[in-house]
Amino acid sequence: MALGYAPKYPAGFRHFDYVDPAAPKGGRLVLPALGGYDTLNPYTLKGDKEAGVGALTVETLMEQSQDEPFSVYPLIARDIALAPDRLSVTFKLDPRARFANGRPVSAADVVFSFDTLTRDPGATPGYRFYYGDVARAVAVDPLTVRFDFKRPNAELHLTVAQLPVFSRAWIPKGKTLADVAMTPPIGSGPYALAGYALGRQSTFVRRPDYWARDLPTRRGMYNFDRIVYRYYKDETARLEAFKAGEFDVSAENVAKQWARGYRGAKFDDGRIVKKTLPHGASSGMQGFVFNLRNPLFADVRVREALTLAFDFEWLNRQLFYGQYRRSDSYFSNSEMAAQGWPSEDEHAILEPLRDKLTPEVFGLAVRPPVSDSRYGVRENLKRARELLLAAGWRYDGGRLVDARGRPFRFEFLSYSRTYERVVAQWQKQLAKLGVELTVRVVDPAIFQRRMNDFAFDTTVVVYGASQSPGNEQLNFHSCRAAKTPGSSNWAGLCDPAVEAILPRFQHFETRQQLVTAARALDRVLRAGRYVVPNWHIPYHRVAWWNRFGQPATLPRYYDASNWAIQTWWAKPGS
Repeated sequence: MALGYAPKYPAGFRHFDYVDPAAPKGGRLVLPALGGYDTLNPYTLKGDKEAGVGALTVETLMEQSQDEPFSVYPLIARDIALAPDRLSVTFKLDPRARFANGRPVSAADVVFSFDTLTRDPGATPGYRFYYGDVARAVAVDPLTVRFDFKRPNAELHLTVAQLPVFSRAWIPKGKTLADVAMTPPIGSGPYALAGYALGRQSTFVRRPDYWARDLPTRRGMYNFDRIVYRYYKDETARLEAFKAGEFDVSAENVAKQWARGYRGAKFDDGRIVKKTLPHGASSGMQGFVFNLRNPLFADVRVREALTLAFDFEWLNRQLFYGQYRRSDSYFSNSEMAAQGWPSEDEHAILEPLRDKLTPEVFGLAVRPPVSDSRYGVRENLKRARELLLAAGWRYDGGRLVDARGRPFRFEFLSYSRTYERVVAQWQKQLAKLGVELTVRVVDPAIFQRRMNDFAFDTTVVVYGASQSPGNEQLNFHSCRAAKTPGSSNWAGLCDPAVEAILPRFQHFETRQQLVTAARALDRVLRAGRYVVPNWHIPYHRVAWWNRFGQPATLPRYYDASNWAIQTWWAKPGS
């Protein structure tokens, strides 16, 4: 089943196009993870998560293909049926599906998984937003489960198909997710956790009794006998460990390291392969988010002024080796991004909200400020100063202060020193405006705790965007999410116009209606200046030790590390 178009793969298909069905099994893949972990439970709000448990040991009802915007195919569920009134969806489970403990996957397990993720107070709150329109899950019979909806929702039947399913035996009766922090879930996935050193390493072994290995959605996938994650405290240590052969694949996120660190004899003689791999995935929005819970950022003129002081063009030349493109949309690198003037269909969404919107929304789509190659951000700073003065700030001895004489001072929070050199340039320009920005680097566990509690002024975040944005937009932008600790509404945004648009991500008939809703929302968010837009690249930067085979066809929408896990194989003798 697909969202708004005909699925690519017909009934009876043998395998996905981006796998090699003849890929040999065996060997080992070692991957890096940054920071550490203190829980083996991937679904709890508290704690730093281990990297592989959720992805390798737990499966979903259906499998989403990686070369279509949003299509699902059989996995635990062998059939899906959407009710004619779109108020329920029914799944028939594959009777062959087995958990790692040998017990069959039943409808009762599916109901238990859904209820745990949406009702347990210790669960990551994103699930409650993601499945917010599901009224209940019902076990119709041992192999049939029905989800009843509160109201019709265009994509909900497909998002329910992505529900992770674990055994009822995982959580003892009367216990909660918080009680099984160090007990990995009992799933039906291709791997089992074989051992771990808390915060330092984890090892997974391929299950010889894996029930789904010959399904079309699994043929040619998960080929390694063993997958190991090794944890590193910072990016420099991770890169040096890769070149020393401590792990196999490095998906690089730091431009300087890609340009200067991936060099040497091992690259020259082919022992290590270095490539940029194109993809068609939406890049969403990465940016420095303003936490509106802090009154300092309440005025849009202040947020615009701080954005004007950010010199992306200088950073791209001097620090990023010209590798990046500026992100100008919450749906960057996607047809969902607003362009130019609003279309007639966008106007139909925005016009009824005119009294709640700034006139800017109805003009050309807001784009990030650009600095002059000769004079840098000088002209932008002049405009920023005007905006700050208009917002009621004044100067006292070179410092920007409010009406009560309190200085304009805020903090950038990070768990990695990578951003220190990036933020340093922003600090320098803000200082010219009399604004004091400090940088605080904390332990990843402390960082996550502060993010869950929204205890920060600004930090770097990523508003991820799928090819078919939907319920996750409520987790990013709704008033309810703004009040829910652990949600992804980092900005604390609660805007009536945004609230009016968000239901359109749940109720639409065609893909074009979804695209129009995304473009309308994009215009409103960009005009609000809730983030200082960062950058993106339309390709993955990946290096690997030359001992692996790969399918001939790349998927269109993929994550580089997951691509290696799911579709690569070890070359014989490696």
